[in-house]
Amino acid sequence: MQALAWIEELNARQREAVTHGNGPLLVVAGAGSGKTRTLAYRVAYLISQGVMPERILLLTFTRRAAEEMLKRAADHTINQSQTTRRVWGGTFHSFANRVLRMYARPAGLAAGFSVIDRTDAEDFLNVVRNELGLVRKGRRFPQKSICMDIYSRKVNSSEDLRQVLTRHYPWCLEWEADLTSLFKSYVDRKQKQNVLDYDDLLLYLYYFLEDPQVERALGDRFDHILVDEYQDTNRIQAGILRRLRSSNHNIMAVGDDAQSIYGFRAATVRNMLDFAQEFPGTTIVTLDQNYRSLQPILETTNRVIAQAYERFSKDLWTARGDGQKPQLITCGNESDEDEEVVRLVLEHYEQGIPLRRQAVLFRAASHSASLELILTGRNIPFRKYGGLRFLEAAHVKDMISLLRLIQNPHDEVAWFRVLQLISGIGPLTATQAINHVARHGFEPISIGSFHAPPAARTEIARLTTLLTEVMPIRTDPAATTIERVVAFYVPLLRQNYENPQPRQEDLDHLTQLATRYDSLQSFLDDLILDPPLSTADVAGAPLKDEDWLVLSTIHSAKGLEWDVVYLIHAADGCLPSDMSTGSKEEIDEELRLTYVAMTRARDFLYVLWPLRFYGRTPGVTERHIYSQCCRFLTRTVATTMEERAAGRTPEILGPSFTADPTNDIAGRIRDIWK
Repeated sequence: MQALAWIEELNARQREAVTHGNGPLLVVAGAGSGKTRTLAYRVAYLISQGVMPERILLLTFTRRAAEEMLKRAADHTINQSQTTRRVWGGTFHSFANRVLRMYARPAGLAAGFSVIDRTDAEDFLNVVRNELGLVRKGRRFPQKSICMDIYSRKVNSSEDLRQVLTRHYPWCLEWEADLTSLFKSYVDRKQKQNVLDYDDLLLYLYYFLEDPQVERALGDRFDHILVDEYQDTNRIQAGILRRLRSSNHNIMAVGDDAQSIYGFRAATVRNMLDFAQEFPGTTIVTLDQNYRSLQPILETTNRVIAQAYERFSKDLWTARGDGQKPQLITCGNESDEDEEVVRLVLEHYEQGIPLRRQAVLFRAASHSASLELILTGRNIPFRKYGGLRFLEAAHVKDMISLLRLIQNPHDEVAWFRVLQLISGIGPLTATQAINHVARHGFEPISIGSFHAPPAARTEIARLTTLLTEVMPIRTDPAATTIERVVAFYVPLLRQNYENPQPRQEDLDHLTQLATRYDSLQSFLDDLILDPPLSTADVAGAPLKDEDWLVLSTIHSAKGLEWDVVYLIHAADGCLPSDMSTGSKEEIDEELRLTYVAMTRARDFLYVLWPLRFYGRTPGVTERHIYSQCCRFLTRTVATTMEERAAGRTPEILGPSFTADPTNDIAGRIRDIWK
C-alpha cells in the first residue's frame, strides 16, 4: 500500500474504514464522529490506489454534501479538483436523472422530459383530482398535499395502498378506490406529457435496472459505490443499490441508525439494520469518538438513545473534556419558557457566543410562534428554517414555469401557470388555450393564433415573440436564455405582485446561478433536484457584522451544530408528537428525533418544557391544560442533567409536603364504593 501521510490524521476506526479493501462495508457513524471526513478520505484513498475517479459513485442526500466531500478529497489527490471532478457525485435523484438522460429511449422516455418539484406535482395531481370529480360539495376528499403524501409513500415503501392507508392515513380508507383511480390517471397524464416527478426518477431507474443487460452494464461502470446517510434511504433506493451491486460487491454505506428521522418520506431504518443480511460478508466499523460535544452532553444523549427498541450498540465519547451539565428546565407556561430562552440567549451572547452560534430547536414549526413575537419585540434578529423554500416563492415558480415551457412544450402545468399571469386569462381561458396548443401538436408559437380576450392580446403576442425567439436556440447557455425570459417576465411581475423590487433581485440571483451551466436543461435539473433553501443560499457571503439567532425545526437542523442549543416544548404531545405514537416504530423515530436535536449541541444544551399550555392566546382566556415532560427524559436520563425551574413553576406546583403514612387517601376513595 502506498504511504499516505494524511491517513495519520484519522483515528484508528476511521482509518480502518478508509483503507478497507474490497467487499461490502457498513460504517456506523455516531453523531459528530467525522463521517464526512471518513467518506472524503475514502474517495481520496481509492484514487491513490489506482481506482479511476469516473469509476467511483458517491451518493449523498444533498448536492452540497457531495461537493463538500469531493472538495475535501481533492486536497489529498495529486491533480486535486480536476481528478475528483470526474467522480460521479450527487443525490440519488440527480444520479437517476443523469442515467435516464443518457438512456432515455431504452428506458421508455422521450429525450426532453421535464422534472417537476413537489409543489408542481401537487398542482398536477390536483388538476386530475378535479377532472375526475373527486372534489364535490358534501364530500371531504383528501386535499392535494395529503394525496401526494399517500402516493409518494406507497411507491417508495413498496407497500400496497391499503396497507399505507391503514397504517398512516386511516381516515382516508373510505377513499381507497377513488385514490387508486386518481393515481392511475395521474401517472397516465404525466407519461403523456413527458413529465417526471421526484418519485418517477427513482422508479424509472429501479425498473430500468430489472433488465439483466442494463443491470450488468450500469453496475460495471463503477468499481466502488459509497453512500452517505444510509439510514435515510427508502426501499426503492436500497433496491437500486442492490441491483447496481449484484456482481461487484464493493459498496460502502455510512449512516447512524440513531438519526433515522424521515419515516414520513418512507425512509426506513431497516435498510441499515439489515445491510449485513443484504450484502453477505459485510465488515462493520463503528465510529464512536465524537468531535462535537462535551462529555456531559454525550452522557445524557447516550442514555436517551439507549431506550431505542432496536439499534446498533454504541456509546459516544469525546476527548474534548468536561463542561456544564445539560439543563432540564421546567417552565410555568409558554411565556415563561420564551422568557427563559431569551434570558439565556442574551447571557451567552454577553459571554462572547454570537447569536448565529446559538439555535432554538422544536418539533413543529408552530412551536416557535410565541417566541418569535418576543424576539421581535426585544429587537433580537433571527432566521427561521423549515418554512417556505426559495423555489416555493410565487415569482420564482413563475420563472421556472416559463423555463420549463421552453424546455418541454408538452408541460401543461407550466402552460397553465404562465397563461394565468396574463390579465384577462383565468383558469377556464387558460384551459381553452392549452387545448388549442394541444390541437397544434404543442407547437409553442401556436399560442399566437389562440383567440384571446382583448385584455390579454398584447401579452399573448409578447409571449409568442419570446417563444419564437428562444425555442429554436435552446442550445444557448442557460444564462442567456434566462436573461431573455426575465426581460419578458418583469412587466408581468410588476403587474401581479406588490413590492416587486426584492422579487426582481431573486430573478437576478437565478441568472447568476445559471452562469455556470452550459444548457437550460442542466440548470433546471440541478435547480429542481437540489433547490436552494432560501435566497440566502444563492446570495454572496454575509457581512461580518450580520448576526442572528437560529430558529429551526429538528428535521431542518439535522447535520448541523451550534455552540448552544435550546430544545423547547419538550413536553409529551409536542415531543413526541401526539400524532406519531401509534406504534413502537413511530415512537422509536420520535426518540431518534429527540436524540438528533440534543446532539446538535457543542458546549451548552438546554431542554425546556412548559408545565401549562393555554388552549388559546394567553391573556385572552384561562383555558389551559397541564402537560408532562417528554417521556424520553426518564429519571435515568435526568440524573445526568441539572434540573431546575423557571418562571412561576414553584407557584403552580405549590409547597412540598411529607406524606402522612396514616392518611390512606386511596383507601378512603375505594371505601366510597363499598
